[in-house]
Parts: sequence; C-alpha cells; structure tokens
Amino acid sequence: MTDITFKNHDPDVMLELWHVTKRFGGLTAVGDVSFKIKKGEIYALIGPNGAGKTTIFNLITGVYALTEGRVIFDGTVVGQGDAIIKDDMRETDVKPFRKQPYDIMSRGMARTFQNIRLFKSETVYNNVLTACHAEADYNIFQSLWRLKVGPKWLTKYYYQEKALREKTEELLKIMGIWEQRDMIAVNLPYGQQRKLEIARALATDPKLLLLDEPAAGMNPEETLALMDLIREIRDRFDLTVLIIEHHMDLVMNVSDRIFVLNFGKPPCRGNARGDPEQSRGHRGLSRKGGRRRWRCLKFVT
Repeated sequence: MTDITFKNHDPDVMLELWHVTKRFGGLTAVGDVSFKIKKGEIYALIGPNGAGKTTIFNLITGVYALTEGRVIFDGTVVGQGDAIIKDDMRETDVKPFRKQPYDIMSRGMARTFQNIRLFKSETVYNNVLTACHAEADYNIFQSLWRLKVGPKWLTKYYYQEKALREKTEELLKIMGIWEQRDMIAVNLPYGQQRKLEIARALATDPKLLLLDEPAAGMNPEETLALMDLIREIRDRFDLTVLIIEHHMDLVMNVSDRIFVLNFGKPPCRGNARGDPEQSRGHRGLSRKGGRRRWRCLKFVT
C-alpha cells in the first residue's frame, strides 16, 4: 500500500495521535485520544492500571488495528480506523488500515514490553546481537565467505558482522551489563533484564523509543540510575522517547511533558513543572499543596 503522507506536516513532530479510539466489542479501551510528541522529547503517559496505556502502545506499533482515528509517525500514517475526525468533522467510510509491526519497526520505531520479552534461553550478548542483525543485508552466498580478504562484495559478511559485534558491545557497556554478557538472559536480576530489553530495542536504531514501565521491579537506587540512563540514551542516540510509568519520581524528573489517561480518556495533560497546556479544551497539571499530588485544571484560552 502506498504511504499516506502530509505536505503540511510539522517536521518537529515525531508522533501524532489523531482522535484515536479502540473498542473491543462494547468496551471502549481508548476513547478519542489526541496528542503530539516533538522530536527529541521525553513524553510520559501515566494513569492507573487498566487505563489503556499499553493499548495505546499496541495501536502505535501496529499490534492492534484502530477503530477510529489516525496514527502519524514522522509524517507517515501508520494506522487508520474506519472513521476519522478532520477539521472538527467526523468522516466515515474511511478505508481502515494498519501497517504491520515489522514495517513500523523498519521505519524507526522500537519498544519494550510491560512483561519482559527476551530470548530467555540465549545469552545477554546474543539477545542484543540478534536485534542488531535487523540492519544486516548480506545474502546467503556472502555468508559462506567469512574471510576479510577478497572482493569487496564478497567480504560483506565479515565486515558487517564485525560492525554488529562492536555495536553490541557498545550497547551492553552503555546499559552497564557488559560483564554479564555470557549469562543466560533468564538468570539476570529483574532490573538488569529491563536494561537488556532496552539495549535490544536500541539495537534497531530507532528514532522513537517506547518504554512500557521500564522501572517495574527496580529498587529506588536502580530507578534513580534509570533516570540518568534514559536522558543519556535520548541525548546520545538523538531519540524521542514515549514512556509509560507508575513511578512518579521518575516521571517528574525525566519527562518534558506528561499525558494522563483514565478509563481510556485524557483528563489531564501538562508538563513536569506543573504548567497547564495553553490550548482550548485541554487540561493541565498543577501541584496541590506543594506536594507531589496532582489535580486537573480546566484551562481554556
């Protein structure tokens, strides 16, 4: 299918959800959610269990098909429901479609999962190396010639494998798990399994990284270290990050903006300083009583 792109798309926007709705039978898991994430931004999606946060991740990455609305990734539509909102009018009879997860990944999107999904019987090293092979393009014949001498086209396997192994080593060192490279993944402590999953996602060279509860199972010291790590990988790899998290200390210290979801709908949005967004009909976040409790403020310009 030919890509749907927008001539007037804001080049500073990496991801846009446009009136996204997902229904499972009579249950609306996500209802009319819209937001934009700018390039280089760390954007947090928070809310209680069952609010629809992971469902939004599955809609963005093509795991679920949209019921209504549109998902736009770096100017290209990657998912569309059978009805969309355009210029405040609801258009029906729209041709629904969704790109497959592998297609979306190849365009520069990667994610981690709420329930860790590693190659548990493989080593830490092989988990990341396997993901690195997404960028390898040598053929079967070239893979039989494993020497560095010979015609350039014939030595492709040797030099690409060398580069992939160097990349794997770099990622494991960045995540602080290089010393555990020969361990079987399932034998790692839970917090290090989380780091390994992030390293594997980074191996695909994403532009947008989706982290689903990366601090789950970590102690306070590990959570503090994760804050610095998220900032480091954002800056080092020039990434945009969308994060789901329940640890509010992490959210408040690492996020540029925050979007609150409850029962599939957005009661609040704002930034980590407590400033409400200056947009009609949107709601903002505000500190209440100087403590880390939050209330929604209706703010209309």
